[in-house]
Amino acid sequence: MRTRFAPSPTGFIHLGNIRSALYPWAFARSQGGDFILRIEDTDLERSSQAAVDVILEGMAWLGLSHDEGPFYQMQRMDRYREVLAQMQAQGLVYPCYMSVADLDALRERQMAAKEKPRYDGTWRPEPGKVLPPVPEGVKPVLRFRNPQGGVVAWDDKVKGRIEIANAELDDLVIARPDGTPTYNFCVVVDDIDMRITHVIRGDDHVNNTPRQINIFRALGVEPPVYAHLPTVLNEQGEKMSKRNGAKPVTQFRDEGFLADAVVNYLARLGWSHGDDEIFSREQFLQWFDLDHLGRSAAQFDEAKLRWVNAQHMKTTPDATLAQHVQPQLQAMGLTPDDRLPAICGLFKDRCDTTVILAAWAAKFYQPVVPAAEELAQHVTEPVRPAIGQLASALAACAWDKAAIAEAIKETLRATGLKMPQLAMPVRVLVLGTPQTPSLDAVLALLPREDVLGRLSSV
Repeated sequence: MRTRFAPSPTGFIHLGNIRSALYPWAFARSQGGDFILRIEDTDLERSSQAAVDVILEGMAWLGLSHDEGPFYQMQRMDRYREVLAQMQAQGLVYPCYMSVADLDALRERQMAAKEKPRYDGTWRPEPGKVLPPVPEGVKPVLRFRNPQGGVVAWDDKVKGRIEIANAELDDLVIARPDGTPTYNFCVVVDDIDMRITHVIRGDDHVNNTPRQINIFRALGVEPPVYAHLPTVLNEQGEKMSKRNGAKPVTQFRDEGFLADAVVNYLARLGWSHGDDEIFSREQFLQWFDLDHLGRSAAQFDEAKLRWVNAQHMKTTPDATLAQHVQPQLQAMGLTPDDRLPAICGLFKDRCDTTVILAAWAAKFYQPVVPAAEELAQHVTEPVRPAIGQLASALAACAWDKAAIAEAIKETLRATGLKMPQLAMPVRVLVLGTPQTPSLDAVLALLPREDVLGRLSSV
């Protein structure tokens, strides 16, 4: 079992792209096979090292580790030329001297006649056929001798049986005039050399598949199993792309999403295991197969992704969350300490990203300045004496959750206030907001002197 992910580094990789890595990775892992990473960088004008770096960085963040590679097509040119020479020797390809201008004119005539524009085989050698004279000073392309009869058929693991008549396919250019090979040819050579058994990729490649299958068979190799995944749409229902506002995969990391949550969400964009919405990476790999891939386009929904991320945050160990939050606090110029895991544990149920969790945690490591409107609404004259009484009780009690809880109860009994009447102004003074988790738990995670200083600030 050998699968591959073969991106082109012509722009940053977004969630729609990375799903085409997730499924072959998961299939290889679930079957005990190998996952190969191949960078298809033959578009020299548009390919960039920066795009390669984002591919590698995004896959590493999501834990989509490869067993072999990355292989770069530009480093395999000698191998492609070797196979081209072999095909020429076997008569599987032929030189075509039709100029671009002549080819354009041919297509215009065909379209005017309401025919499908395609190469007409002018330079294809056949028994008894007289070819035109070779024009001087023209370097030919090499065209593949596509079979002329019958059909190309395969059982797609997503789309079912697909059949294309060979009469619909013209003779594909597989080498340019300068000798550089073209995409469909390189893919076949790569898949043969890398012994790929299953090709799981986007359905924008469906039109390439019959051409590739014919090249496989001409080279005496049975093609792999194909599974063509439906498109991922953005929130506006358009194909997800950089032009349509898609974000780089790494931006989700920077915005505080957990890798396991993104994997969970992406897995459900085109595959399902019953009604299971939230699952671990281990469950995903245990359940994944090609038989439950969806046939319909999936639509990205950031609100749903945030919900999935929130569910994963709730079950993530506090110490693990602290590892995510710590560098975010350090980036704010703050110095977290050994309280951080407990702080994360206290606030994680209120957060859908670690960035929001870090904003809560920051209140424990920097001065808090409550907004004037919060102070005016909650810290009123009638409640000030109770705040002072609570401060006195907190100054004298042991500094742990149970003792702090008892100090709060004593103050409530002495003043006759209800818990919200005391707790909300105390929260505003201590953390700048009237809404927090249990007040005793919050205060216990702050140094006593910080609490007393904040309570006496008004």
